[in-house]
Amino acid sequence: MEKLNILLVGSGGREHALAWKIAQSPLCGRLVAAPGNPGIGAVAELRAVKVLDVEGLVALAQEIAADLVVVGPESALEVGLADRLAEVGIPCFGGSQRAARLETSKAFTKDFCARHDLPTAAYGVFTDAPSAGAFLDTLQAPFVIKADGLAAGKGVVIAEDRAQADAAVLDMLGGRFGTAGARVVIEEFMHGEEASLFAICDGKTAVLFGAAQDHKRAYDGDTGPNTGGMGTYSPPPVLTDALVRQAWNELILPTVKGMAAEGNPYVGVLYAGLMLTPEGPKLVEYNARFGDPECQTLMLRLQSDLVPLLLAAAKGELASAAKPVWRDEAAICVVLAAEGYPDAPVTGGRIQGADADFGDQVVVFHAGTSREFEGRLVASGGRVLNVCALGETLREARDAAYAALEKISLSGGFYRRDIGWRAL
Repeated sequence: MEKLNILLVGSGGREHALAWKIAQSPLCGRLVAAPGNPGIGAVAELRAVKVLDVEGLVALAQEIAADLVVVGPESALEVGLADRLAEVGIPCFGGSQRAARLETSKAFTKDFCARHDLPTAAYGVFTDAPSAGAFLDTLQAPFVIKADGLAAGKGVVIAEDRAQADAAVLDMLGGRFGTAGARVVIEEFMHGEEASLFAICDGKTAVLFGAAQDHKRAYDGDTGPNTGGMGTYSPPPVLTDALVRQAWNELILPTVKGMAAEGNPYVGVLYAGLMLTPEGPKLVEYNARFGDPECQTLMLRLQSDLVPLLLAAAKGELASAAKPVWRDEAAICVVLAAEGYPDAPVTGGRIQGADADFGDQVVVFHAGTSREFEGRLVASGGRVLNVCALGETLREARDAAYAALEKISLSGGFYRRDIGWRAL
């Protein structure tokens, strides 16, 4: 097969992990990232085109004669990047605007689950506080309140009592998340452990692509505010083969079939956030992209070439593609975050030690970094670095990641010291 020109869209830790893996492929000829980050710049050409600049990205794809566009963030799918690329005949790994509603609208997904009888929590969708309150009257605490649209992983409140629930509803409907909170989804609280299951899809076929378990709360012991994710590990022991099969047959396959039947074939990564309840796995939410930071652990564990799989999915040829091959080792990712994350992260803090050689088992992915004058590396986002490691066991991987973190400094930065505690 001829070498490919590949455009990668995004600038976070997930995209650095994808760039790192794509660049290792014998099929990768030219890799361009837009807008990328300093870490991605070590393995790809960077172009200053923003994630939401659809026409700019399409023009860039045409300019480099891209054979494949890989979309990292869900926000680019929401504004229709995949649709525009389809119009100009460029294969895209990522869902159409309509298919991406599985992530971009929680109300759409809950209604889809209801139409196709998929296991998930009881729910209601509301645009005014009195109706929301009437529904809350039918539930018992704790309550789950979600903004309908994209809120960077922060639009979910687990309210411990009714007063908190009412406040969260008013907060969201009052504009805290802009148009994303114009509708709120209220769900019954599900009891169990959460885990994430991934599938690569081409609109009609789905291929299992690993699992992970992440830590959403900001501080040790699962305390503090919800974040986009403070760390993750793969594979999660709690997600047994039997539970994977059940989730695959009861959620993933019916979703791919149902989306196709409704005229919105799903292409890209389908990421199922699962609650492992006493009645079996139930859907918490779908994401239309690789998780961040789940993707980082999956890329470390993936032994086979990623590029043929992405290309086959983009071209609708997944049925004849080779299945992914995984390493036996466990992988872990620990997020180094900026002071004040997630509410008001402090940017500009100097990062030192991130470029050190930590050995073959440790990889540091850049998530929110930029270069200042004289090439100094500084924090430019809430989640700054992802320190990832492989190990024969999860404990070994965790020890390697934390040993590397001890040698990295970020002024005011913090990280959780208990990533992987559920499995260990």
